Amino acid sequence: MRSTVRLRILIICGVLVAAGVGGWQLLPSDDGRTDPISVGTTDEITSLDPAGAYDAGSWAMYSNIFQSLLTFKEGSTTPVPDAAESCKFTGAKLSTYECKLRDDLAFSNGRKVTAEDVKYSFERMLRIKTDVGPKALFPTLKSVTASGRTVTFHLSGRDATFPLKVATGAGSIVDRDQYPADKLRTGSAVDGSGPYVLKEYKEGESALLEPNTKYRGAVTKAGRPVLVKYFGQSADLANAWKTGAVQVTHRQLPPEFVSTLNTDGIRVTEAESAEIRNLNLNVRPGSPMADKAVRQAVAAVLDRPAITTGPFKGTVEPLYSLIPQGFIGHSTAFYDVNPEPSAKKAKQLLEAADIKTPVKFTFGYRKDATYAAETAEIKRQLEASGLFEVETVEAEWQAFQKAYASGAYDAYTVGWLPDFPDSDSFTAPLVGTGNTLHNGFSSKKIDALIASTQQFSDRSRATSDFKDIQSEVAAEVPLVPLWQKKDYVLSTEAVAGSQYLTDGTGIWRLWELSWI
Repeated sequence: MRSTVRLRILIICGVLVAAGVGGWQLLPSDDGRTDPISVGTTDEITSLDPAGAYDAGSWAMYSNIFQSLLTFKEGSTTPVPDAAESCKFTGAKLSTYECKLRDDLAFSNGRKVTAEDVKYSFERMLRIKTDVGPKALFPTLKSVTASGRTVTFHLSGRDATFPLKVATGAGSIVDRDQYPADKLRTGSAVDGSGPYVLKEYKEGESALLEPNTKYRGAVTKAGRPVLVKYFGQSADLANAWKTGAVQVTHRQLPPEFVSTLNTDGIRVTEAESAEIRNLNLNVRPGSPMADKAVRQAVAAVLDRPAITTGPFKGTVEPLYSLIPQGFIGHSTAFYDVNPEPSAKKAKQLLEAADIKTPVKFTFGYRKDATYAAETAEIKRQLEASGLFEVETVEAEWQAFQKAYASGAYDAYTVGWLPDFPDSDSFTAPLVGTGNTLHNGFSSKKIDALIASTQQFSDRSRATSDFKDIQSEVAAEVPLVPLWQKKDYVLSTEAVAGSQYLTDGTGIWRLWELSWI
């Protein structure tokens, strides 16, 4: 019998300041089965140190083994206290944010969590500033002070989105006695205060999690032991599901597997997702993409429907904007500029800029059969125009991250999940100066518009600025949006709670899973 749960996550942005506190001591149940629930994913952990990673796989783990001052309840886009007792902006300028820490928190090693640990966690993250770390998420954070149980964040300007950023993996609190002040912690030991304890970690293979009996915070449900299994490619995850090696899967199954899925005897959660994918263009000097006309020509040629119906078998939808559907300010800026793919227009753009063709450039992508097919289709489209000659380069995930961060590719495709449920998560990190894509793009006009969007507590008032940002991006083309997809979670009928595992806020709620 088909068992399908359809979750429609309404992405709205309301008042960001929340008060209240929840807490409960989590104790593992001894009823029925006690073996770990196996969860499979192709997302990888880049680093177990929160100062060293800004990717979906790492942050999914952080939301279970670390605490942030704030978090998101399932289905809500407004942050609530977790490690904090309460948080608020002080004054009307939205430039000073104050949190009072709970008094009953302890790291899994038994040491009490203090306001100094919170201050230390933010300061070391900003100080270490790794290429693939989360520092870029906090451009307005000037300093942090701690006094008693109070932590105060001093911002360089108004930033109504700051509470949402604190609620992400970037806000993870670490033990200042265990994490070096100026470098990442090495090894697999973790000292956090989240709902789970990391009992065993095999890099690239698995992570065994057990409920943390010392946890106090917003999560009010005791978790079961969970064994997360990591797979290098989507086909490997699909095989693990077929053979029963995992009871739950989340991100990423092959498109052909999803499109032909036999749902008899399994549970399928299909959620509206904010996951997008962009073709990012390296505008650093020396790259062909440093010339705006080349970038505009690439955007003019690309045929998104051919990508979504070809390599992705209709499991994704064409995206024509920086901000996806469901978020405030979404537009169709790229469609407005190029309603149809046009090699003729691309040729005119290159000729007007006196650029010799074919333009030769390197195209990097993460090693995976699906991404290889996507890359092949994009290469085919560009070369069929007679205007481009594309050299494709594949790499394993971590090597790929380091390569594009260093400017090794002229173009590269990267998926993006929002850090928090607000349109700002698609603007500042992707096209702001010093963005996480490391493509060298900077625009004073876009930076000013981003700053303007951050001043409004009523997020609907930022709609016009968000649309203006997208129009500028469509004109400057530091990236080309490709597609937006839905999120699928599969589980066997022996597992309950899989429909609550993910909801678009970036939190992986492993504690919701249980045996039936």
